[in-house]
Amino acid sequence: MNWWKNSVIYQIYPRSFQDSNNDGIGDIPGIISHLDYLEKLGVDVIWLGPVYQSPGDDNGYDISDYQAINPEFGTMEDLDNLINEAKKRNIGIVMDLVVNHTSDEHEWFLEAKKGKDNPYRDYYIWRDPVDGGVPNDMKSTFSGPAWEFDEASGQYYLHLYSKKQPDLNWENEEMRNKIYEMMTFWLEKGIAGFRMDVIDHIGKVPDEKIITNGPKLHDYIQEMNHRSFGNYDVMTVGETWSATPADAPLYSDPQRKELSMVFQFEHIGLDEQPGKSKWDLKPLNIIDLKKTLTKWQTEIGENSWNSLFWNNHDTPRIVSRWGNDNEYRVESAKLFAILLHLMKGTPYIYQGEEIGMTNRELSDISQARDIETINMYHDRLGSGYDEAAIFESLNAKSRDNARTPMQWKDTKNAGFTTNEPWIPANPNHETVNVANALEDPNSVFFTYQKLIQLRKQNPLIVHGNYTLLLPDHETIFAYEREYEGEKWVVVANLSDFEARLDLKTTPTETIISNYNKTYDHLAGIKLEPYEAFAVKVLS
Repeated sequence: MNWWKNSVIYQIYPRSFQDSNNDGIGDIPGIISHLDYLEKLGVDVIWLGPVYQSPGDDNGYDISDYQAINPEFGTMEDLDNLINEAKKRNIGIVMDLVVNHTSDEHEWFLEAKKGKDNPYRDYYIWRDPVDGGVPNDMKSTFSGPAWEFDEASGQYYLHLYSKKQPDLNWENEEMRNKIYEMMTFWLEKGIAGFRMDVIDHIGKVPDEKIITNGPKLHDYIQEMNHRSFGNYDVMTVGETWSATPADAPLYSDPQRKELSMVFQFEHIGLDEQPGKSKWDLKPLNIIDLKKTLTKWQTEIGENSWNSLFWNNHDTPRIVSRWGNDNEYRVESAKLFAILLHLMKGTPYIYQGEEIGMTNRELSDISQARDIETINMYHDRLGSGYDEAAIFESLNAKSRDNARTPMQWKDTKNAGFTTNEPWIPANPNHETVNVANALEDPNSVFFTYQKLIQLRKQNPLIVHGNYTLLLPDHETIFAYEREYEGEKWVVVANLSDFEARLDLKTTPTETIISNYNKTYDHLAGIKLEPYEAFAVKVLS
């Protein structure tokens, strides 16, 4: 069996994890200094955010040299040291890799701009003006048109993100070969695999305005597998915002020789108004959440594999988003852990999630650092939106929520740095921090630690069938896992209010409970706000 099916992955956003040289920016030596902490938590893999050479327009997702380390983060020697020190603790390093686009400061693009006859010109996507303007009405994810005019050549280049992130032309075979050579360079260093940023974009057809799932997408991924990571015992996960249960197996069925698994984001949009942007909010409907997550548990087929996550560097903190980060912060943080980690798939923990870190409220746009956040603020202000409404959306969904410094201690700047941090720490670090969590046997940390241990010890979690219970209950999310004659029931009350549970099944053992209860029956019992537990039941 593939090793990554048993694994739990911990995502590190390097800029915000630990600053070792007190320049206010997290770095690779800082990560190394906390490997013992991650070993204690029990994770198997670190997904390392981009540490490549980059001007930082999009916090490292704009790469100017794939085979150099950004001096902000350290040196190549530091990275080699991280890989080796992590291996000593049985932790692999998965590199975050962006091959849909580069920085406009990458050598390839600097060459491409020199003229239409330059051999690197076709590494990127260029089009002539149409009626004196942009080639078509494609939009950038970061606001405005997806085309930027190049005065020197009189052509536009495509950028689905920032204008400093020109899209690569995957139809160019020479460019693809250089990408595969670069990936092999990293694989030879002994990394555990790649997280592939917006990988479903690489087959784009700009003239037809096809951004995701282009006709050659899977040909490219299969070629990539054959020419690079398919020759190593590693895991790969693709960021695929467009994926559905129907097409996820195209990426992750091992017979197709593409990726190990994908990130799907269907559940992430459930608190957004349909057909509008992520900033247009609506309350979460728990029944919709159950339907969506259940669909991904049951419809992708036996040969495909699922990823499980609530948070990452692009999404707000789950305890603030769908939990209660005040009165029931600990209970709701534990609830989301129990609910997710006992499902089928590979779980991902985003740094700070394991101690219940929360969103940080913005009151002034000067406090923001993220390009998407800043662009949205100015766009909406210019369009006549009420400023208070803009901040309501930003405080719910801004990417800066996930990027505040990791909260290690109750000292200044949360123990992240002794200097001015690149982004301010959340004021609640005085109570919500690793030091406090490790001293409290009932902390969120130890719930995560136990869930990781349970996964390693119980094949049922990895392989068992999944069945949704109480599909129409408005606040209770309950499901069964069953494997080789053993059956567990997982229950979570996703609300600030008590709820009545009525399941005609008999628990034989309480496996985990965020209220430290034991359960001898599930018929007609009262659930506290955000109560969650798992029990073994008679099969």
